[in-house]
Amino acid sequence: MRFALTEDQIDFRDAVRGLLADTCPPEAVRAAWREQVGEVPGGGDGRVRAAWDALAEMGVLGVMVPESAGGLGMGDEDIVALLVECGRVALPDPISSTAYVATGLLRDHVAGDEAAGLLGRIAAGTATVLVGFPGSAHLPAAATADVFLMCDRGEVHLLDRSGVELTEVISVDGARALGTATWEPSDATVLVGGEAGSIAVTRAFDRAALGVAAQLVGLGQRMLDMTVAYASDRRQFGVPIGTFQAVKHQLADASLAVAFAEPLVLRAASSLATGDPDGPVHVSMAKARASEAALAAAAASLQCHGAIGYTVEYDLHLFLKRAWALAARYGDADFHRDRIRSVLLA
Repeated sequence: MRFALTEDQIDFRDAVRGLLADTCPPEAVRAAWREQVGEVPGGGDGRVRAAWDALAEMGVLGVMVPESAGGLGMGDEDIVALLVECGRVALPDPISSTAYVATGLLRDHVAGDEAAGLLGRIAAGTATVLVGFPGSAHLPAAATADVFLMCDRGEVHLLDRSGVELTEVISVDGARALGTATWEPSDATVLVGGEAGSIAVTRAFDRAALGVAAQLVGLGQRMLDMTVAYASDRRQFGVPIGTFQAVKHQLADASLAVAFAEPLVLRAASSLATGDPDGPVHVSMAKARASEAALAAAAASLQCHGAIGYTVEYDLHLFLKRAWALAARYGDADFHRDRIRSVLLA
């Protein structure tokens, strides 16, 4: 069980952090918004192409892809640390769905040339794959997806863009460019079924929830970094507001919540990587804590900034809205506490 990153994972994470700082600045996130944001006219598709292409070139999209298919052949513990960095910059692209959830599903549960070919395309950055679940049909950047893996009643269905009908969905976070996918299941589209299908769907859901938890940790870190910097510069009564006890306490509490969430994310990743039967419980612990921590960081950041924090001209709102949207994605804190309770009481 690992609660911290290795030196190699830290080096990889730091390289990805630098790459994303260059390719996914706040103005790139603004440009991804489908709706108008301040002076930005809108019309984005939920993608930051420069970041996506750079991540593919660095090998990030192929972290979990087997080496035989052109990837790095690594595991859950390696990619979740990188998803934290994607959350830190509010990258809107569906990297968790494609590089983590879909890749893990194809790698672990599907054999044959079709899976190998798709895994190769994921590693090369030429295929965007979205994974959908019942009750979580709002898919990010849906209009740009190449392949859909739709989970339904213990089966995984493989569909291309022509096999789904998309309807735009308005979100508080317009950079995600959400769409609802309507599709008709058939025997011809079943990729995994039966008992293997049920296992694959459960494992995919766990990875989807953990991928979001990792991004929430990064979002919480970024919001707190921005707020600490603001509180150091903003002066009232002749002194920085960061010297006020009320501000210090709010930020300290939020920082502690985020710091405690990260090792739970790493623990859950280790559990999934090693096939620990308690993996789903560890995932729910991580998602519950990460959701609450990101919401606490958002509340403290907005409180310390005041009204300027929510204005569209100020960058903080990009991270606030992403945290609000993702906190409930694949189950909010109450959902995952109930999931933990049902296992403990079984």
